Amino acid sequence: MAKTVLRLENVTKSYGKDIKTTVLHGLNLSIKAHSFNAIIGQSGSGKSTLLNIIGTLDHPDEGAVYLNDQRVDSLSNKALSKVRSERLGFIFQQHYLLPEFTALENVLMPYRIKHGKVTVEATDRALELLEFVGLSNVKDNLATNMSGGQQQRVAIARALMNQPAIVLADEPTGALDSESTEIVYTLLRDINKHFQTTFIIITHDKKIAERADRMIEIEDGRIILDLDLTA
Repeated sequence: MAKTVLRLENVTKSYGKDIKTTVLHGLNLSIKAHSFNAIIGQSGSGKSTLLNIIGTLDHPDEGAVYLNDQRVDSLSNKALSKVRSERLGFIFQQHYLLPEFTALENVLMPYRIKHGKVTVEATDRALELLEFVGLSNVKDNLATNMSGGQQQRVAIARALMNQPAIVLADEPTGALDSESTEIVYTLLRDINKHFQTTFIIITHDKKIAERADRMIEIEDGRIILDLDLTA
């Protein structure tokens, strides 16, 4: 049986001071290693808040978050930065590439932030990742000289640079046309199989979600559907 890499226990989150709005209600969730998971829900359902808490970008008001059996929601900001750098990769709807840097330099950025000096081995890994996402031919292009689909594939390679156990993707194909969406989705599945990376994807596209290993639907801060699509 696959190991559990992520566990949320009774997670509650509210926003507002005078008038509180509860976004997540005592939510429980476990994610298995190497799995490909999709979280769907209407705008305001709480799915993005859930992803932020999973990614340690936000804290629950109540409950606990565990990564590989280590409780992380109560760690210091410095310790959380280390967790994010070593265990998590992030892909967003907007690629957030640095426009003054090349594709290769953008992919290397997480390594540079973590270690300072870029080694030959790190450069070799970045080049291998660019080859894996099909962008070796534009490795020296500035971000501004690439298409939207190419920029998102650079962002995917960047998310893998520090070899994270889990990649969190928030609407990774939301800004792409149908052809680029298919390319990026296929690429994410290939990464999941090739590198055994666990994926948790937020998407509004039910057709994409239905092609995951597991589809979780959030409504009003509660899980209302949890389907194993591998059965």
